[in-house]
Amino acid sequence: MTTESEPMLRTASGCDAPSGKASCAGVADQPSAGTAADGSASVGVAAGKPAIRDGRPAYGTADGTADGAAAVPSADDRPAAGGACLLGAGAGEGGSRIERIEPPSWWVGMQTPLQLLVKGRGIASWQVAVDGCEGVRVTALHPGTSPNYLFVDVAIAPTARPGRIRLRFTRGGEHFGVDYELAARPQRPQRASFSTADVLYLVMPDRFADGDPSTDNDPSTAERCDRRDPFGRHGGDLPGLTRHLDYIARLGATAVWCTPVLLDNEPHQSYHGYATADYYRVDPRMGGNEAYFTFVGECHRRGLKVVMDVVTNHCGSAHWWMEEPPFDDWVHRHRSYTPTNNLFSTHMDPSASRYDLEVLQSGWFDRSMPDMNLDNPFVLNYFRQWAVWWIERAGIDGLRVDTYPYNEKGPMSAWCASVRREYPWLNIVGECWTTVIPRLAYWQSGQMNRDGFDSHLPALMDFPLQEALCAVLRPRRRGGAGSMMPLYDCLSDDFVYHNPSNLVTFFGNHDTERLADVVGGDWRRMKIAFALLATLRGIPQIFAGDELGLRTTDAAQGHGGLRRDFPGGWPGDARNCFEESGRLGEAGELHEYVRRLFTWRRGCRVLHTGRMMHFAPEGGTYAFFRYDEHACVFVFVNNTHRRVRIPWSHYAEIAAQLHAGRDVVSGGRVELSDRSTAAPFSALVVEFDRGVAPSDGGAAVAAR
Repeated sequence: MTTESEPMLRTASGCDAPSGKASCAGVADQPSAGTAADGSASVGVAAGKPAIRDGRPAYGTADGTADGAAAVPSADDRPAAGGACLLGAGAGEGGSRIERIEPPSWWVGMQTPLQLLVKGRGIASWQVAVDGCEGVRVTALHPGTSPNYLFVDVAIAPTARPGRIRLRFTRGGEHFGVDYELAARPQRPQRASFSTADVLYLVMPDRFADGDPSTDNDPSTAERCDRRDPFGRHGGDLPGLTRHLDYIARLGATAVWCTPVLLDNEPHQSYHGYATADYYRVDPRMGGNEAYFTFVGECHRRGLKVVMDVVTNHCGSAHWWMEEPPFDDWVHRHRSYTPTNNLFSTHMDPSASRYDLEVLQSGWFDRSMPDMNLDNPFVLNYFRQWAVWWIERAGIDGLRVDTYPYNEKGPMSAWCASVRREYPWLNIVGECWTTVIPRLAYWQSGQMNRDGFDSHLPALMDFPLQEALCAVLRPRRRGGAGSMMPLYDCLSDDFVYHNPSNLVTFFGNHDTERLADVVGGDWRRMKIAFALLATLRGIPQIFAGDELGLRTTDAAQGHGGLRRDFPGGWPGDARNCFEESGRLGEAGELHEYVRRLFTWRRGCRVLHTGRMMHFAPEGGTYAFFRYDEHACVFVFVNNTHRRVRIPWSHYAEIAAQLHAGRDVVSGGRVELSDRSTAAPFSALVVEFDRGVAPSDGGAAVAAR
């Protein structure tokens, strides 16, 4: 969401703000339990603990006064953040005593250990056992600092059979039971995560399509729908996205990445989803859990993979546990509001101060986004299980982790390792927003870091390449050739990465300038951008609407104008760009160009696993080959205002082995003659049916 160097498009929204491993080994490692003298939990301003103001933590000043505090309404006056009790297969007679159990269900045959978070009045003092299921037993109980939380370790033997178990709670002569479901694991075909063979289509569901207007507002949520507010909720939802999956598939995309769909219950700007208020509940304004399960199923029916956007660094201030956290150190606390310093270079800087590292890791991303303490082993366990639950229950195909380096790096390494231990095939991409290549490479799994750190994070978002693409295609004030050297230099540094192929490449996303804004509305440069995304190494990602040349509605609106509604997603829209009839003129031409490129890329194996050879830019031009022993693709970019010759003889070390090829976009025959020319501000993409790998040279980019 942010870069550590320079902020982009700042708004008041949380996700727009600037930008030793822990283990749960035993009771000795856990935070000590304790309660107030009266047996209740109290959270005050003193000792650096936030008071609760309107359901949100408000930091106190040194004299104990509230920092910007308002009157505190009673809990009954506020919308419920967490929804109903989540108890899997029926609550049993204990349903009135237990507010929630998370995870809400589990499966037999899992490698990930099960640790239940149980919330209920005074529950920390109760004993728990399991009835009714051979091979399932409680092995340990861990009361929270709050008397209203109990963490229950449940061992599930490999021989255990699926079914409903009874959690038996006892205290003195009192007892009650709660049903909990242990299901059989879903039988799914052999799964594959997103890879170099895929094209990700990034969607902000609230801004894509409103499929069910009846859910635009919900009594349990704080913010109302208002399309007139550029920073408000506009009513887009999962049924609307599901309805238009054919549009995405026909564009050539093979995977859908949605910004978070879990409940975000902030009173304003909750549309972006990065301030989670319930980790097991899809926002009812998006359609709820069942709408998400339907969406995933419909994606799979069309051959589309699903990438879920997750946040481990912070939650939302409206999260249900913020009124009474399980442990005093569940989130990081400071005597006054302390934002993160965004300097995630402190993780690898040998000269960094401990103070700066702690501010990075424990500072809050935004006032409305409390920073999670992953050094607390119960927090880490919670997020381990949560990720596994969604992968297993919904059948998603990959994860994108927001603000990855802002987390404690040791626990996050353990998190990645444990999730991939359960799902070795799963690809996880982290948002590490830096344009400094060594700082980015540090976070990729397998990197030979001097400090011995391994993130176990297989994929990264390629912000250095994004910066280079913007640099070469942004119009110059005085015209003339646009140098392609920044792009060449960026790709020349691929030797720094453990696996440059497993980088997600993009020109823009929901946090950056739109493609059309960067190139000043020049349709020719937009085509160059897509040609490069389609053919360079990595996993390309398209931001919804860029294929139509959508521009920010009003620069003064910042992210509100950037994250504009997709035309045709709402009844009464002036044009419907989901239909060909609504894509007129240059927008329609660009869409067709993108469709042809990425539909072709889907079946072009050499772009998925082939090597790359590029040639130093000359006079605003840039040329490279993607090749293997069976095929070859040639790309020539003319980033100048004049027609230029293509010097095929200059590329003889590989071009001499080729014969006439096919223009991928036009379908025309391309001769390998020095008399060939390229139009101003254009990209030529040529496919050769057969190619022979050169005897030497060329950089390998095949996926590992």
